[in-house]
Amino acid sequence: MLRLQAARCYPRAKTFASGATTGATAPIKRAAAASTDSELWTADTRHPTLLVGLVMERAALYAQIDARVEAMIAAGAGEEVRRAADAGASATARKALGFDDLLTGDVESMKRRTRNYARRQLTWMRKLQGVVVLDVTARS
Repeated sequence: MLRLQAARCYPRAKTFASGATTGATAPIKRAAAASTDSELWTADTRHPTLLVGLVMERAALYAQIDARVEAMIAAGAGEEVRRAADAGASATARKALGFDDLLTGDVESMKRRTRNYARRQLTWMRKLQGVVVLDVTARS
């Protein structure tokens, strides 16, 4: 049994009747300890789950993203980001998609980066096994 900690794996210590222990402190490289296949998504470890991936025609998706960004700007997202920055937003908050773009007023960059993020999500989803793909292009 392995216990994962950060980027290393440590085997669970075995204690013998004599009081001696083995393996508790010898780090093993994660790549060598873990198999190449993820154990998180196997039939043995996963509860029966229906994975549904929502997709739409790329042009329609990009139009929705652009409209959503415009709606966020109209609702005051730029001012909210400026207030958060002035109040000392954490490094994690500053890494949020669009934070820096809104600080500089670069709305087109925020749209572009959001479209790129959506494309990466679709790439990730296509690699998952057993996903039921549902095209929602024609839905409102």
